Amino acid sequence: MRFARFVIPALVLALAPNFGRAGPAEDDPPSRVGRLSFLMGSVSFRPSTLDDWTAATINYPLHTGDHLWTDADARAEVTVGSSAIRLASGTAFGVLALDDHTTQLRVSQGSLNVRLRNLREDENFEIDTPTGAVSLLRPGTYRVDVDSTGDTTSVTVRHGEAEVTVAGSAFSVHAEQAALVAGRDAPSYDIHDARRPDDWEDWCATRDRRRDEARSARYVSHELIGYEDLDDAGEWRDVPQYGSVWVPRTAIVGWAPYRYGHWGWVEPWGWTWIDDAPWGFAPFHYGRWVYWDGSWAWVPGRVVARPVYAPALVAFVGGRNWSVAIGVGGGGGVAWFPLAPEEPYVPAYRVSQTYVRNVNVTNVNITNVNVTNVNVTNITYRNRDEPGATTVVSQETFVHARPVGTGVIAVPRERLAEGTVVGAAAVAPGRQSVLAQPEGVVVRRPPEVLVTRAVVVRQEPPPPPVPFTARQAALRAHPGRPVDETTLGTLRANMPVGRAQPLVRPTLPPATAHGPAPVLRPAREGLPAPRPLPPTVQVPTPNRAPPAARAVERPAPSERPGRAVAQPPASERPGRAAAQPAPSERPGRAAAQPAPPERPGRATARPPPSERPGRAAAQPAPPERPGRATARPPPSERPGQAGAAKSAPPEGRAPAERPSGRPRAAPARPTREPTPAPERPAPGAPPARVEPQGAPPTSPGRPGAGAPPERAEPQRAAPPEERAPAQRPARERPAERDTTKEKKPPTRD
Repeated sequence: MRFARFVIPALVLALAPNFGRAGPAEDDPPSRVGRLSFLMGSVSFRPSTLDDWTAATINYPLHTGDHLWTDADARAEVTVGSSAIRLASGTAFGVLALDDHTTQLRVSQGSLNVRLRNLREDENFEIDTPTGAVSLLRPGTYRVDVDSTGDTTSVTVRHGEAEVTVAGSAFSVHAEQAALVAGRDAPSYDIHDARRPDDWEDWCATRDRRRDEARSARYVSHELIGYEDLDDAGEWRDVPQYGSVWVPRTAIVGWAPYRYGHWGWVEPWGWTWIDDAPWGFAPFHYGRWVYWDGSWAWVPGRVVARPVYAPALVAFVGGRNWSVAIGVGGGGGVAWFPLAPEEPYVPAYRVSQTYVRNVNVTNVNITNVNVTNVNVTNITYRNRDEPGATTVVSQETFVHARPVGTGVIAVPRERLAEGTVVGAAAVAPGRQSVLAQPEGVVVRRPPEVLVTRAVVVRQEPPPPPVPFTARQAALRAHPGRPVDETTLGTLRANMPVGRAQPLVRPTLPPATAHGPAPVLRPAREGLPAPRPLPPTVQVPTPNRAPPAARAVERPAPSERPGRAVAQPPASERPGRAAAQPAPSERPGRAAAQPAPPERPGRATARPPPSERPGRAAAQPAPPERPGRATARPPPSERPGQAGAAKSAPPEGRAPAERPSGRPRAAPARPTREPTPAPERPAPGAPPARVEPQGAPPTSPGRPGAGAPPERAEPQRAAPPEERAPAQRPARERPAERDTTKEKKPPTRD
């Protein structure tokens, strides 16, 4: 009966134009946010798309790019799913990334307490500090402290296990242990037994017990944000028609859902309801409302593993000239009412079919909801006819984040019935909408050094959000609809370089002209040695190469033993340090870093010692080698050896294309033995056996550096068309080198 009454009219959620259009699943917004669930003292907030600070608001949904600052004697709590993150006083906190698989936080100063209740196999939880990145590996209780200078970080594990990554190395911290990382230029670490919890940790434990013992967990998922606040503000009842419902206790006469709070603009969802009540998160972003037995009751719906967050589960009322009909002048009015069970929610933001099903699955018995096909004007909404259900305010109140409860406009019931249900509130946001606070709010700002202090990251965060000022024109062109990903990509490409740079540093800093990269060392003897890790992040830079170029530049996995491409064995490090000059200035070093066979410029630049008589003395540049010039392209076609390398297939990367900050070992060359050059012989190492392109293989027992130069002449008499790499197919060169390789064993005896 319920299905026939509510679902049949809504089997097709046909939308008003420009709202809720289907998009790819990868563009769907995250299914979870970070709820600002507790505030004490002066707590400041900066949204991701503005540089302005304002007072933090209870129940605000934090997301990627948001920042918090707890002043003296202040505290704050952020809830993400079943986990809780708590900030002590004097803490500078930011959200680098928050989506369905990643929680990445930054702490540039202060103390953070994390109660991680659940960590899926495909999830990462990372806390980044100025001295290192802390990865939480298991559910547990953790504490991270950063001193005021940013030079010292303390990691305490009460329960669980953490991994701290500093300067390309990592070490583990187990339960009841604490680790101290000091220094950024010359970092060191120490591990000792954890100290007894202080008063702040005791307060955090009290908050944890409150959530663990919440009775509301019997009726909803542990991942439903805000359920722990329902116990003290209402009671659960069993209703035959809807199952378990929650009825709030309130002393406000005529109370109705979505009336006592304000609206804010939160990307990527758009218009978002922010309730004033301490319990006002779960009932307004999950489930539905129903007017039952003379009062309002919240229906959470079926229990699912991870409910999908929605900005506001309401239907908006409007229509042409409707504001005039209800007597609202100026910019017009905005009206809405709460959705009831079985009434589908239609997002105003671009989403996929999967998202629409997931956001409605708890309260709508529809197995196939098609977002492109449902007409919201053809649905019979139950709550629209309930007394006091529809709330009307002016656009000024709506846009400027003013309290709705004090700005409600009384409209006769018959006038309300004249309006039509629309897909969303077609109102463009302003600066106050993004701050989610009205004008004139005085707030304390954190010191600028804390805002701009870089933190070390192990996982690359997403780029900074596009500023609101850059989005404003697009938002005005499509009122009430967030900017789509295609437009955001265009706006991001036009952002100033400084704005596009996140304040992060990789865990493996590159060597610079001032000295080698820092190395993590134990502070005392007896500590477990840290294990070297490969760089898992490349911080975005303005001159980053396109994706195709990056794929070419990356060596094959087999050529990166242990993935430690930035920390080769000691015997190879001198060669890497010398790999920065031009090819003509490093003849001996190239032997320690063999190049791939597709790099003809490098291969021909390193013939056996007997074939390069002119290089033994002065090592002139390639154009000055007359012996080579007869069999290779003119110097004008190959400016230096790097120019010859550029004529190779795409796999051969020229030295000019290498990122100067993070040198990589050159890929292995199958036809050469990586041995030192005669100018710098290694003890016991045989001479290099590199045949010029197109030259016949040499016979076994060929002499090394002492051979007379004239023996090289018959090998250099090959026709130029066979020796020029650019004139030979790439598939033929490996065949010749394989033949040469087969004749090498006798030489190594």
